[in-house]
Amino acid sequence: MISPKLVEVGRHLNINIITNSEIKTVEGEPGNFTVTLSNHPRYIDPVKCTGCGECAKHCPVTAVNRYNKGLDDRRATFIEYPQAVPLAFGIDTDTCVGCGLCENVCIARAIQYDETERESQVTVGSIILAPGSMGYDPSKLDFWGYGKYANVLTSEEFERILSASGPYFGHLSRPLDREEPKKIAWIQCVGSRDTNKCGNGYCSSVCCMYAIKEAMIAKEHAHGELDCAIFNMDIRSFGKDYEKYYLRAKDKDGVRFVKARIHTITEIPETGDLQVWYIDETGQRLEETFSMIVLSVGLQIPENVADVARNMGVELNKYRFVETGPFTPVETSRPGIYTCGVFQGPKDIPSSVTEASAAACLAGAELAVSRGMDTPTVQVTEQKDVAGESPRIGVFVCNCGINIGGVVDVPAVQAYAAKLPNVAYTDQNLFTCSQDTQDKIKEKIIEHKLNRVVVASCSPKTHEQMFMETLEACGLNRYLFEMANIRNQNSWIHSKTPAIATQKAKDLVRMAVARASTLKPLAEKVISVNKQALVIGGGVAGMNAALGLARQGFRVFLLEKETELGGLSRRLHHTIEGGDIRAYIKQLVADVRKNEFIEVITVARVTNFSGYKGNFKTEVVAGPANTKLTVDHGVIIVATGAMEYTPTEYLYGQDSRVVTQLELGDRLEEKGVDGLSTVVMIQCIGSRNSTNENCSRICCQNAVKNALLIKKADPDIQVYILYRDIRTYGLMEDYYTEARNLGVIFIRFDENDPPQVRSTPDGLIVSVTDHILRLPLEIQTELLTLSAGVTATDTAELCGIMKFNRNPEGFFIEAHVKLRPVDMPGDGIFLCGTAHGPKLISETIAQAQAAASRATTFLSKSEIKLSAITAKVDTEHCVKCLTCVRSCPFGVPVFNTDKQVIEIDEAICHGCGVCAAICPRQTIQLNFYEDDQLNCKIDALLAGGM
Repeated sequence: MISPKLVEVGRHLNINIITNSEIKTVEGEPGNFTVTLSNHPRYIDPVKCTGCGECAKHCPVTAVNRYNKGLDDRRATFIEYPQAVPLAFGIDTDTCVGCGLCENVCIARAIQYDETERESQVTVGSIILAPGSMGYDPSKLDFWGYGKYANVLTSEEFERILSASGPYFGHLSRPLDREEPKKIAWIQCVGSRDTNKCGNGYCSSVCCMYAIKEAMIAKEHAHGELDCAIFNMDIRSFGKDYEKYYLRAKDKDGVRFVKARIHTITEIPETGDLQVWYIDETGQRLEETFSMIVLSVGLQIPENVADVARNMGVELNKYRFVETGPFTPVETSRPGIYTCGVFQGPKDIPSSVTEASAAACLAGAELAVSRGMDTPTVQVTEQKDVAGESPRIGVFVCNCGINIGGVVDVPAVQAYAAKLPNVAYTDQNLFTCSQDTQDKIKEKIIEHKLNRVVVASCSPKTHEQMFMETLEACGLNRYLFEMANIRNQNSWIHSKTPAIATQKAKDLVRMAVARASTLKPLAEKVISVNKQALVIGGGVAGMNAALGLARQGFRVFLLEKETELGGLSRRLHHTIEGGDIRAYIKQLVADVRKNEFIEVITVARVTNFSGYKGNFKTEVVAGPANTKLTVDHGVIIVATGAMEYTPTEYLYGQDSRVVTQLELGDRLEEKGVDGLSTVVMIQCIGSRNSTNENCSRICCQNAVKNALLIKKADPDIQVYILYRDIRTYGLMEDYYTEARNLGVIFIRFDENDPPQVRSTPDGLIVSVTDHILRLPLEIQTELLTLSAGVTATDTAELCGIMKFNRNPEGFFIEAHVKLRPVDMPGDGIFLCGTAHGPKLISETIAQAQAAASRATTFLSKSEIKLSAITAKVDTEHCVKCLTCVRSCPFGVPVFNTDKQVIEIDEAICHGCGVCAAICPRQTIQLNFYEDDQLNCKIDALLAGGM
């Protein structure tokens, strides 16, 4: 998944990669920093090194492979991993014996034994700190047996075992004897949520989900039945659709989730198996034996990274994460220096990618005045005319480590491809997406005069663009490329039947080669970009997105359906950290209103929409008089927000003593705690049920926040929180700990035995079964607070007009959950805030800034290319039945009454192919997917004997 990004970074002319270096000092001010770097020697010149690997092949010295977490060896001359950028080797001087063999075999003369550490300086306008983190080292806690028992691993080590480029090439094996395990346990919260043993009181946010993922993948890699058990305190599957993945693991794939803390692990010496003892929820002492145990280690910031930040004048918190505010999530204490990813706080990949774009937005705002001054221009390779040439196809088959090569006989597929018609060259690669293989493909295209290329590897969804760019760099039209997906559509689903998978891979390659022979160059239309933006929604997300763009000099139209800006945030008072939301919103609205680049349009409703990326046209009615407006813009940011779920449970709406958390917040702000002696809160109202399977993410912290307010106002008030899992992820765990210390009572209930509520004149009676006592409890309370979930705003009308996609819960769908978390599937359209899914106000702000950053990548260009994959009509044979007009989901085909023909504007055609598929006369063709280009694949498939 990350390989295309690595290649993109390596190729980008505006990115100067400085590896093996550390920051010594930072001087100056925003807009003009001087950064002094310590450049450590690698003893091999990365510019001269070709990545051929001859030095490592001849190196006689082995060393522990840190990349594979010490589970195998590497040479003293090494490269971290096959897809490394830059693809240049280095020498580990701690193990090198100085034999000189690497220098003797290096044809490029890249070896530099005399290289020394040096200093260099760079001048920059902004700085973004993204040094990442490291896993907790559990060897400090001897009761886990880590470092003592070979089959006790960390989750990082287990990840490497599962990896195709790992020590066992993706085969599920125990380190002790290389046998496949039959039973694996994961122990959660090792190095997290532990103030007693390790001092890391925070939750690392990612451990629950990666443990579930590892268990699922382990089951896929196992050749027989595999029993997977995850021992946990709470399962924190709080991200978008994470709960669905958790339920799939639990209910469909048989992963066991055990609410217990394992204290001690002992090894059975004869087998290497591991015995554990634990107390289950019934109080029963149980014993189990496992083949392997995986310690789900938390994330922490290394001390040397913290030292660098402190030397730069950046404040850190007690856990060495950067100190940021709830309303400034990526801003450090030093102006002009920003942060993102785990250094800001524990988080997963989508949140890290989002914050990276947010930091780029703020950094870019400071550099906006000098945009383009120091950026080199891309030298476009002149395109070759291959129209009159016979097809000469190159086929490159990928092993993808063992993702493909562990199932499919790749050499056999390569040999088969070499015999297919029009194939002039074949090759196989360990990772076809790596930088060195991209360079190799370029060489072979030139050497063998290839005019079409087929890559048999993984998904075109993530990798096709990268390969197309490789063709363009050689002067070939990007549309002379075809992919055969022999991983997702083959090796992954036929992993238990290698012979069938190999035959299917041959079929897929044969079909791809047949189609490649029919491909022809296509011209992409170049259009100018309208440098204005439309932001839909005037809440926290919309306003921050608008400001993010306006501060970079772009004009923004901000639409809000209500009479005033602010959205749901107007009902909020304080963040869990104590930030004053009302004051923040007031200042935010003022900043938006006074910004000369932002035009606010309230009481607004979208009535019509047309256009394409870079040139959209939206019609709006606004104001009490329904004034009609037309907005021309180049990009769209959707920030329509969300709402609090209106409960139908637990007498809400029938008894005034039953309120939601937002209503409790209002009461505490207006009346304080007067008249309260007992407050009961029930979690997961409107979430994690059959109607809405997902977690609403914000409810647990909201309950803890209000519980703390009550306890600090009057310690004698009894506060009970009835929950299924407490999900105070990241640094919010400290507030959960504080609540327990202040006497808030947390009672877990089973989803199949939820609390019951009845109303009496003396108060509400809440009945719940205590999970420790295993006995029913009754609590009398003056106030029952329901932690109502988050529901999407009704955007059905908007989606009908603008053709946006939503998930079953009504939230908008991103282009890729990890790689493009704020992009929508349509180009030039971006997404942020609770329109995407439930999230905290700090996360909303970061995502809004990220959307502005992504939108800037469009608006900063004077012109862009449109895809050539568009429909065209053969007007001579068209019978004007208007089927295409009625069927197109985007309303692109129109009947020109003057010319009496159907017309399809290629600029606004989305290339979905509906019109081509439904045309009864077959007079519509879709470029790149023409009838003969699809029929030939069917013919090729049938020719194989199916």
